[in-house]
Amino acid sequence: QVQLVESGGGLVQAGGSLRLSCAGSGRTFSLYAMGWFRQAPGKEREFVAAIKRTGGTTFYADSVKGRFTISRDNAKNTVYLQMNSLKPEDTAVYQCASERNSYDSVRYSYYANAPSYAYWGQGTQVTVSS
Repeated sequence: QVQLVESGGGLVQAGGSLRLSCAGSGRTFSLYAMGWFRQAPGKEREFVAAIKRTGGTTFYADSVKGRFTISRDNAKNTVYLQMNSLKPEDTAVYQCASERNSYDSVRYSYYANAPSYAYWGQGTQVTVSS
């Protein structure tokens, strides 16, 4: 079965950095876009970043643009989220997700939409202290 396992979360001071990893198994991940979403306590899940299957095109939420970088290593079935200049408002559980169908859309709205993804990891906690 398809599995996604995140790692790399933790507690960091404001202004610090973390690198999240998401390792996948059970499907040919190089055929699918990957995304990162986050959910803070009492808030809805929100889109963070996405990367198309070849890694050549990325999408970011305005709130993280310029601070976060998504990348992937298809040989390792792994996607990464490098988070720099972290802020307390970045505190959340971060989940990675694998695209439902290999659609190759060019629309930001497609990649920012949770139903575009079929498989989700269990999440990793990121806490940023002020």
